[in-house]
Amino acid sequence: MKVCIPTRDNNGMEGAVEQHFGKAPTYTILNTDSGEVFVIPNTSDHMGGVDLPPEFLYKNGVEIMLCAGMGYRAVKMFESYGIDVFVGAGGKVQDAIEAWKTGQLHSASAENTCAEHDHHDHHH
Repeated sequence: MKVCIPTRDNNGMEGAVEQHFGKAPTYTILNTDSGEVFVIPNTSDHMGGVDLPPEFLYKNGVEIMLCAGMGYRAVKMFESYGIDVFVGAGGKVQDAIEAWKTGQLHSASAENTCAEHDHHDHHH
């Protein structure tokens, strides 16, 4: 299974989790079957590419997305590609993976998506 974490760098399992999935410079993908870790640059539309992040990650075989938080619309978009989203990730990639494996991250169903992402934030 391929698990994806939005990251700030290309340090693999030591990489820092990026809080805003769409603005992440890189995505770190772990193949839980082989233990292989690879880091891909974010070439989605946020970064000048063409695909939206869910489409881009789907094309890379991602099945699980771990992130800090995600708006409802984005979660629905990931789900439409068959990618399950879990929220509450932080720290390093290995921390996020460990939290996911031990059931500490929450599935991003409608109840626990970040409401703040649906309002206009001040970063734009």
